[in-house]
Amino acid sequence: MLTKEEIEILESQGYLSLGKLLTDAQVKAINDRIDALMLNEGGSAGSELAESKYIRHPKEEGADRLADLVNKGDVFDIFYTHPRVLAGIAAVLGSSFKLSSLNYRAAKPGLGHQNLHVDWGNKMVEGEYKVCNSIWLLDNFTENNGATRIVPGTHKLGIAPQEKMEDPSLPHPDEIIITAPAGSVFIFNSHAWHGGTTNRTDKPRRSIHSYFCTSDQPQQIDQKKYITEETKQRVGKEALKILDV
Repeated sequence: MLTKEEIEILESQGYLSLGKLLTDAQVKAINDRIDALMLNEGGSAGSELAESKYIRHPKEEGADRLADLVNKGDVFDIFYTHPRVLAGIAAVLGSSFKLSSLNYRAAKPGLGHQNLHVDWGNKMVEGEYKVCNSIWLLDNFTENNGATRIVPGTHKLGIAPQEKMEDPSLPHPDEIIITAPAGSVFIFNSHAWHGGTTNRTDKPRRSIHSYFCTSDQPQQIDQKKYITEETKQRVGKEALKILDV
């Protein structure tokens, strides 16, 4: 599902654009469902994150959050079953991996900036990476609306940003800003330095993170704990295997 060139880019740069995998109609349906969830969950939106000791940013004042999207509608099934995405994850993690979490993040107007960070200890173990993320754009990502920044090649350094940079909140000279239309998907090796930027517009910048880990790592959201009978009946055997339930 990935070309040799795409795999080489992902291996060398630490991130890869898969292009637009969602139609405009799918993006609208997903955003409509998110709006309904935000309204229904209110102040408890994203509360599942706070219950996990493996989430790096359980409470983030600069962003709206939703979690456990696996169990919140069939419009979210594509985020952990799309064959192009799974091929990209496998290119980084190998054949033995599982979904760690499926969460929504929207950088609020005037907010959303994050220090450059990594999502694991940033070192391979016996030559293997442990975590890999995919970010699904639900709005156009621009340089002004809080798009994700990433520093190419840093997944190979084996050190975290704070070990090298005096101030990880500042721009890195080699960082790139992910810019692409809504519906696009990017895979990035989560050992690479990355972070959100400030949303300088008057609207939230929306995205979903479909985050994977190797089979020997704990999930950010324990899928066995949260899985519902409706989800079990809805998704197929391969999806359940990816969920590790």
